[in-house]
Amino acid sequence: MPTLDVVTTGNRKAGSVDLDPAIFEAPVRPHLFHAEVRRQLAKRRSGTHSTKNRAAVSGGGIKPWKQKGTGRARQGTIRAPQWAGGGVVFGPVPRSYEHASPKKARRAALCGALSHQLREGNIKVVDEIGLSEYKTKQVAKLLRDLSLADAPVLIVTATEDAFLERSSRNLPNVNVLRVAGLNVYDVLRHRRLLLTKAAVAAIGERLRDQRAEASP
Repeated sequence: MPTLDVVTTGNRKAGSVDLDPAIFEAPVRPHLFHAEVRRQLAKRRSGTHSTKNRAAVSGGGIKPWKQKGTGRARQGTIRAPQWAGGGVVFGPVPRSYEHASPKKARRAALCGALSHQLREGNIKVVDEIGLSEYKTKQVAKLLRDLSLADAPVLIVTATEDAFLERSSRNLPNVNVLRVAGLNVYDVLRHRRLLLTKAAVAAIGERLRDQRAEASP
């Protein structure tokens, strides 16, 4: 069973925590990372692009000129696509890019991402982060004390922490997520992960629940 040292906000050892091998020693499958990140980014697309076809553009209620005798090509309406200001052929319309992915695959991808970060030595566990006010300087000092100020950091908390979340907004390359929103894309795009001790337990509970739901 893998273990990690638990440190204080001053980077002093305060014990250790056991990690669930089913979550933090899972197989690393890059094709699942690709599929899950693609699904997440597709879901985030607004899909609000829109064009007008010949039925939606204005004007062109009558035939521009008579069918024969003008020497010009016959035309039925100025709404036709070949006219300037005419309708667009097969243009994009509002749509959703979201697509489904099996729960087992999504869980395996997240476990694989956490396992990869652990193998690379990119996960640090802190006993607790006890901010008592909205203060960006305190978060910056915390990251410096934990030697995490030189890389993109994802801070994971078990529940809502308004002081931490709002105090981290102005720090570049620092993001805060609750365990409920932990995902493959954010785990992989940050070089370092800072987990609270409570978050480690919450991750185990969340992924064990998903495993129970996915099992027949």
